[in-house]
This record gives sequence, structure tokens and C-alpha cells, in this order.
Amino acid sequence: MKKMMIIAMLGLSALTLAACGEKKSDSTTENTSQSAKTAYPLTIKNYKKVVGNSSTGDASWPESTQTFKQAPKKVVANTRPMAELLLHLGLEKSIAGVGAVFGEKDTSVEKEFDKLKDLGNNYITQETALSVNPDFVFGRGGLFEKSEWGVGTVESLNEMQIPTYITKTSITGGTFDSIYGDIDNLGKIFDVKPAADKFKGELKTQEANLKERLKPVKKTQTFAYIHSNDPADINGYSLTGDTFSVSLFKMLKLKQAYDVPTGTVSLEKIIESDPDIIIIPKWDDTDNAEKTVKGLYKSDKVSNLKAIKNKKVYILNYNYMFGYGYQSLAGFDAFAKQVYPELSK
Repeated sequence: MKKMMIIAMLGLSALTLAACGEKKSDSTTENTSQSAKTAYPLTIKNYKKVVGNSSTGDASWPESTQTFKQAPKKVVANTRPMAELLLHLGLEKSIAGVGAVFGEKDTSVEKEFDKLKDLGNNYITQETALSVNPDFVFGRGGLFEKSEWGVGTVESLNEMQIPTYITKTSITGGTFDSIYGDIDNLGKIFDVKPAADKFKGELKTQEANLKERLKPVKKTQTFAYIHSNDPADINGYSLTGDTFSVSLFKMLKLKQAYDVPTGTVSLEKIIESDPDIIIIPKWDDTDNAEKTVKGLYKSDKVSNLKAIKNKKVYILNYNYMFGYGYQSLAGFDAFAKQVYPELSK
């Protein structure tokens, strides 16, 4: 009898502890859920573009405070990669239109993307952006300018009571790592923190796996980037100021062959630097990039370059370098398998 009483008492104690734990767990879950919710109005510190007056023409990116009275419901994303990012956060119904619909697709959200309003396969104007009556304009920083290829300045959009968000990945000083802060901010702006945290975790796992596979690579190789799909035009381009793409090349143990400011690089400079590899951009579904590679291999102008002799001219999709989005990670992962085929065995 005494034994049964002890067991019963232990059972009651366990039930009491479980109940207390359950109450505490419920309370914790409730508090976590509440803390994940966005309280509006929400103020976010972001950026605006100031066109450079220096000889390089580089823009500056002073701080710009943006206020959101509620989660945006009619968003204009100024490029395809930016719209695809929103889709990964479950925001298909919040996107009013997408500009610059070109470059590699993210097939995992292709079905949802195809339902969106296509505002053009080129960079769009402010007039085009405003045609869908947006309550938020979001995306690549360089396109926030009053021009035939810009959605308008941050100031002009704010004057119309339209808040903006420029991804940190797309401004000077931004790196691939900046995407995580951008995702956090979007989670707050749209009140979708759980979705943002989930997607951010997936990307961090992908990045860690890529870095782990590249550990055996000890030697850094040099590259030249030729911003053309015309084998007769072999002028290069310096990515020095494009810190996002530079960070991705660094991840792959690659660095630019010439240490010169951002801008055009002459054929003479490319020959002088004699890069280990040459990179050609691919903008569309045509075979122009492939034709350029064949043309370079046949060109007498560059026949003495190491990259030509060793058949190391590679094609890299434009959006992976200059889309300033999460897609670049998968793109550079695939690119790494071309540059280091031995690591894929």
C-alpha cells in the first residue's frame, strides 16, 4: 500500500510538473509569436542613391528612413531576382508588377512568378512603375534614379507617399552576407518573420555547404570579366566597386586580375594581366554567349593568354553577378563546379 501511495504521489508530481511546464511552454510560444509580429507603423533605416560627381561616377548611399503604416499590398519589384525573393517569403499576392524580367529563372518559384504582371524585359521607368499604382517600390539600388532605366529617386517616390527599400546587397559595400539583413527587414516590413527566418536558414545551410566543399582549394586564381557578347569587342570591365560580386568570387577563391577602379578595362590591360580564367556574361536565352566563347578561342588577339590556352573561358549568368539576390549563391555554386571539376567527383 505504501509503495502504491509513493507511486501515486510521484505520478501526481509528474503531472503537476508537466502541467506547469505546459503552461510555461504555452506562454513562451505566445510571447514568441507576439514578438514575431510587426507593430505598425514600422520605421526602417534604409538608403537612397546620390549620383556620383567624381571621375569614376560612383554613387553614394546616404541613409534614408522609410515608414510603413501597414504591410505593403501592391509592390513593384524592379528586377526579376527581387520579385523571386518576395515569392520565397510567400508574398505572391502582394506583388503588383515586376521590371527587368530577364536572366536565369529560379525554377522553384517559376510557377508563381509566371502569374505576376510583367512590366517589361528591360529596366523600367518611373512611369511604368507607377502604372500599377504601387504602395511600395523595392529592389536593386542602382535603378532608383530618374532616367529612362530607373524607377525614380527615393525622394520622388516618398513625395508620393510611396515607401521604398533598396537591398543592401546592391549598394557599395554590400556583400552576399548582406542578403540576410535584407531578408530580416523584409520579414518585418511584410510581417512574415517566420517565413523570412526559414528561408534565411536554408540559404545559410547552402552557403556553409559550398564553403565546406571549397576548403581543399588553396590557390587563388585570377579572372578577367568581359562585359560583352561580341567576340570582336574584347574590352573588359573592372568589378572593383561591385562589392557584392567581388564577395562571391572571393568565396570561390577567385580575384580580379587587374587592380583598377570600376569601369572599362582595355584589351591591352587584360593581356598584361594574363588571367587564369575569363568570364563572359549571359543575358538571355540566345546562344550569343556561347558564340563569344568560340570567337575568343579563335581570336589571334588573345591567343597567348593562359585562359585561352587552357580552355578556361566560362559563361556566368548576368543575374548571378548583378542580380544582387539569393540566386547568386546557387549560380556561383554551379560555377564552382566548372572551375573546380575535381571537387564534383
